[in-house]
Amino acid sequence: MKSPAPATIILRTAQTIRNRVRGALVWGYEQRLAREVRAHGRLPQHLGLILDGNRRFARASGLQRELGHSIGADKAHEVLQWCLELGIPAATIWVLSTDNKGRDPQELAHILALLEKEARALATDPRIHANRVRVRAIGQHDTFPAHVLAALKDLEAKTAHYDGMRLNIAVGYGGREEIVDAVKAHLQAQERAGHTLAQAAEALSPDHISAHLYAADTPDPDFIIRTSGEIRLSGFMLWQSVYSEYYFCDVYWPGFRRVDFLRALRDYQGRDRRFGR
Repeated sequence: MKSPAPATIILRTAQTIRNRVRGALVWGYEQRLAREVRAHGRLPQHLGLILDGNRRFARASGLQRELGHSIGADKAHEVLQWCLELGIPAATIWVLSTDNKGRDPQELAHILALLEKEARALATDPRIHANRVRVRAIGQHDTFPAHVLAALKDLEAKTAHYDGMRLNIAVGYGGREEIVDAVKAHLQAQERAGHTLAQAAEALSPDHISAHLYAADTPDPDFIIRTSGEIRLSGFMLWQSVYSEYYFCDVYWPGFRRVDFLRALRDYQGRDRRFGR
């Protein structure tokens, strides 16, 4: 086998050195960011994460579409660890929207298979139990396969008594659908209490809707991050996000790094939240 030319060896060596230097600089910057974020102290009490860009990441990397979703699922585990390390009390991650149900059946089947696999993994994950993380799946799940529903219910049951971090997995989720479901639940409760529709309508207040949301006992998200460069919420927690701060990151979800996460948190810490005052 012919050996590489000396010039080629020099170029490869130079590239290796540049990559190592770049990696060292990023690591150093990440450590400085982490110190700054911890020193500031103000962290979101409820972090919303819109996990966007799996398919585009796969396409840009020359990978199969389904592999993009698989790598994205691994990234969610990493981000959970970052939240635990910082002590963020609650997080909601949006995995699958109601609109996504119209995607190619093969892709949807892969996503649901991943959901089942990850739910079963979380149910035995030492981090979940050591940190007493309460996990819930929120959204409309009536069309999910029985084995997927069983995995989600098992995960919820095994963590239902925990009082640590709250992790909501928004799957089969849509903000409009959540509001409609909340209104339906309130009206049904009013009917059971013997009130007429006219009485229920007359007394209706925002608090009544809030009380029937999917994760009603979780504070409204104060910070929402969306990856992939898209600058919209697409229906994520429409009711709860009225005073949320938003951060839109250009990186596709599978490529979301800890340094990107820390940058977002530092940006949040620099904002003045006035709540309309």
